[in-house]
Order: sequence, then structure tokens, then C-alpha cells
Amino acid sequence: MTADLTDLISRGELDARGLSSRAIAASVRAGRLHKLHSGWYIDGETWRAAHVEQRHRYRVLAAYARSRDGVGVASLVSAAVMWDLPLFRITPRRVHQSGSTLDGHVSTGDVARHEVDVSEGERVLIDGIPTTSLARTVADMSRLATPEAGLSIADAALRRVAWDPATRTYDHVAAEELREAVRASMERVRGARGVRRGRRIVALADGRAQLPGESVSRLYLLELGFAPPRLQVPIPDPVGGWYFVDFGLDDVNSWGEFDGVGKYLDARMRGGVDLERTLLAEKAREDWIRGTTNRKFPRWGMPALDSARTLGIRLAHFHVVPPR
Repeated sequence: MTADLTDLISRGELDARGLSSRAIAASVRAGRLHKLHSGWYIDGETWRAAHVEQRHRYRVLAAYARSRDGVGVASLVSAAVMWDLPLFRITPRRVHQSGSTLDGHVSTGDVARHEVDVSEGERVLIDGIPTTSLARTVADMSRLATPEAGLSIADAALRRVAWDPATRTYDHVAAEELREAVRASMERVRGARGVRRGRRIVALADGRAQLPGESVSRLYLLELGFAPPRLQVPIPDPVGGWYFVDFGLDDVNSWGEFDGVGKYLDARMRGGVDLERTLLAEKAREDWIRGTTNRKFPRWGMPALDSARTLGIRLAHFHVVPPR
């Protein structure tokens, strides 16, 4: 589901439908409508079906639909969702706007205004919304978000510009161009909070990670003391094609795989294949990889990513431990 401006419902439209203020309030209480921003609403079912990034994108769209004159550029988490980047364990409370002419304080209960310069070269329009550029957004979030969230965003941004899903190839040149643009953006705020951490995150970023869970797994594997893993490692399958494994832990002769529940529970991610066939195919894949490579094959899901320690405990159950 895409969070689209057409999903928004203005107060004027509700008035035209004959809904009084009392009826609108009753619809909000009953969950038939959800209030996004002053004067803007959304269908209750649409809101409940949206995930956290889509919900925040709706709030950004509503904030700018109310008034686009004299407001800042969507920034930080608000820019991230406009770029369709993930928010790992972030639930934004306010729409964020930045600009050198803003007063630097929260002007309303749901909009945070930051008195920060955003140059013309770091501004773009996305769906008509002024937004920080992809490089500026990654630079800001890499240095100001948690390492887990920052790396998830940086990986997703690199994937956006460098990964070809049709051929499963990675354009290292395109990835490095974006990485350099992110570094340049950080140089312009040298001395600001989090720059050192941001540089580390950007250096670790790799667009071959498909999901935030893979990004966070890689961060924790490095914290645990494993060597940098290979990502999306191709392994010949029995019919002349390729299987791909999330992590090649070559220093401990093991593979590793992060399992998001979506590939099993979400019919769209299964490509229309029923759950039983998906599970059988996955079992055949894992047996083939383990049998032909003679490597261990631990798998883990989101519960193992509570911390690096939790992931380490999970791996130790499979006798996969960092080299001493």
C-alpha cells in the first residue's frame, strides 16, 4: 500500500458530505475516521492497515497540504518516509521541517521546526513536498538516529540507487557516488552532533541488504567480533540456477539467514504461492545448501535482534561463535 495524497480527506470535503463537527468527532471516536492534522483526516481502515512509515508519510502530506507557504523542508524521519526508507524501531511523534529561516521550536503540537540550513542543492520535491535530498537525509539520520535505524536507512538508500532486482546485480559505482555525497553533506556540518557516528555508519552501509533486519544483523555480527560477512552470496542450485544466502560468515565456515515473517505470512511476498509450498521449497533450499557446502546454516528472526548479545546467544546454540 502506498501512502498517497489522494487518501487524505479535508474538512471541506467532510462538510460537503454533510458531516457536522459533532458527526466528524463521533466518526473519529468510532474509528471510521482518523485525524491526521488540523483540518485533515483519513479513512479509519486505511489508517489501521498502514505500517509506521506509511502512517508518518500521511502525516507529512497532511501537514504540507494545510499550508505550503513559509514552511521548511521535510527532514529527518519525515524526509526518510518521503524517500520510502525504513524506520527501524522509530515511531515519529511529529512531522519534522528544517530551514535557516525557521524559528527552531515546535510551532504546533505535531510539527517540529528546526533552524538548520538546507542548501538549494540539498532540496528536492517529492509528490510536491519540499524534502531534503537523499544524501542529506541519509547523512542526518546516520548521525542522529540509533546505529540500528541509521544503518537500515543508509543500506536502503544505497539499495535504491545501486541494486537491480531483475538481474540481482549491485552497481558499486552508483553506490559509491551516493556514499560520497552523504560524506560531503556531513562535512558541511562538521562539528555537529553525531558526525563521528554517522561516518562509521556510512562506511558500513551496503545496499545489498534487503531488509532492516539484515542491516541490524550485520551491525550486530560485527559488534560480536565476526569478520565482515559477504552479503547475498550466490550458491548453485540443483537445476542450473542460483540460491542466495543473506550472510557468508567465512571466518567460522557458516552461513546465516535473517528470516522476516513477511515472506511466509504475506501472500504478496510469496508471489501467490501457498504457504505449504513456500515452506517445502525453503526446506529443500536449505537442505541443498547445507549438504553441498558442508557449512552450518543458522537462521534467526526479529526476536534475536533485541541486542547483539541476544543474536550471539542464538548463534551459539548452533555452535557458531566469533573466532577467538
